[in-house]
Amino acid sequence: PQVQPFLPQWLAQPKRVQKRIKDNLCPIRDVPGIHPRLLKKLQMNGIDSFFPVQAEVIPAILQSASNGYLVGRGGYRPKDICVSAPTGSGKTLSFVIPIVQVLLDRVVCHVRALVVLPTKELAQQVSKVFNIYTDGTGLKVVLITGQKSFAKEQEMLVQKKVTGYCSLADIVVATPGRLTDHINQTPGFSLTQLRFLIVDEADRMIDDMHQNCLNQIVKAAFQGENHSGSNMVFQRTKPGPITAASSCSPQIPLQKLLFSATLTQDPEKLQQLDLFQPRLFTSVYSEKNGDGTETEQDTNNKYTLPEGLSQCYVPCDLNSKPLLLLYFMLTMKFTRVLCFTNSREASHRLFLLVQAFGGVSVAEFSSRLAPNERKRTMKEFEQGKIQLLISTDATARGIDVKRVNYVINYDAPQFIRTYIHRVGRTARAGEAGVAFSLVLRIQERRFLRMLRDAGIRDIKKQPVKGNSLKPLVQQYEGALCKLEKTVK
Repeated sequence: PQVQPFLPQWLAQPKRVQKRIKDNLCPIRDVPGIHPRLLKKLQMNGIDSFFPVQAEVIPAILQSASNGYLVGRGGYRPKDICVSAPTGSGKTLSFVIPIVQVLLDRVVCHVRALVVLPTKELAQQVSKVFNIYTDGTGLKVVLITGQKSFAKEQEMLVQKKVTGYCSLADIVVATPGRLTDHINQTPGFSLTQLRFLIVDEADRMIDDMHQNCLNQIVKAAFQGENHSGSNMVFQRTKPGPITAASSCSPQIPLQKLLFSATLTQDPEKLQQLDLFQPRLFTSVYSEKNGDGTETEQDTNNKYTLPEGLSQCYVPCDLNSKPLLLLYFMLTMKFTRVLCFTNSREASHRLFLLVQAFGGVSVAEFSSRLAPNERKRTMKEFEQGKIQLLISTDATARGIDVKRVNYVINYDAPQFIRTYIHRVGRTARAGEAGVAFSLVLRIQERRFLRMLRDAGIRDIKKQPVKGNSLKPLVQQYEGALCKLEKTVK
């Protein structure tokens, strides 16, 4: 018999969030405790109702800071919060709104919120949202991702005065590498007043080598203040048992907020994050049938996919793969297609091939390109000037590409998480979208088993007959000769 995993209670009994975005919108005025200024801001930005995730998480974060940000509820330390919800379900706003609100009354500028994201694009995206909602509040948001020189970033973070260093940032949005550099090398950059640590795409941060980064942040947050010469009222020590002595001096609590589309269920990995009485909000669960019974097939579902997503796979062989892509673009007239390959080389070669074939407005998007080129490409894709964007997985993570109609997995993903994040680029925020995977016949069994193990059963097989590819062959061979010359 299969051994049932034993999970901590917070993982086993999470707070469930409605999956269906469109049916469960919640008017912003119905969510308790939001500051009138922010309500006004939301409406100015065309937001009248919250997605289910936002309606649950925003009040939870606000409640944990309801007595000002120095003490939690009833004088206790606030609980850490984890949110596991599919891509495009509105996770960013669910931490931006409460954090801006909690910091509205701050008097002295200190780094009080730190958002750590795995990629530069994601960090830019999040800092943009923060800038919209802090506009006119006097709160300062600083983005550190290594796109400006190190010295320039230092100038944005701290200022040296006669009395010592003072912080120029309330909210810092950063990528792990650059952040660690500043913790170690920027004099006066202090996290001792940090109140919120937000880790977006948390599972990737645990899996990659960034674990060390999280440890460094926590270490920097709990450093004794004595070595910097100022005598602090608020001594900050690592949380331990509550005793009479430990309750004497108030401490600024450090609250961790973790967000991910694929939050790990592995207690050992979560242990590394050292969470304090965490609460989990999740929309990854099984729906109940009309008669109150749970649908059988969904009980071991680990991941949720966007609701409006249809999934198909096309069995093929190596030689017909490029032809299939051209067939989709030219014969089937697909528009706004995001196409994923497994490597930079593959995406570059495919880009050159489609370009040589002609007839498709195509661009590539990978770490080969300079940041401003990536920005321009993304903009042109969103405006519809580019119909096919060929990309590597680096971009699949969390990036909000507007109006993607189709995702094509040109190379079948090797891991289920990669698959979830790729196909989650379409059908965002309750829209519809289609995902095609081109699967080699030798990969077919493994690919289907991988999806089945993750509880994804609604993928359809969609073979394309060889005859329909014939008209493209001659021109394709010409394009191959062109490509050979270009590569040489």
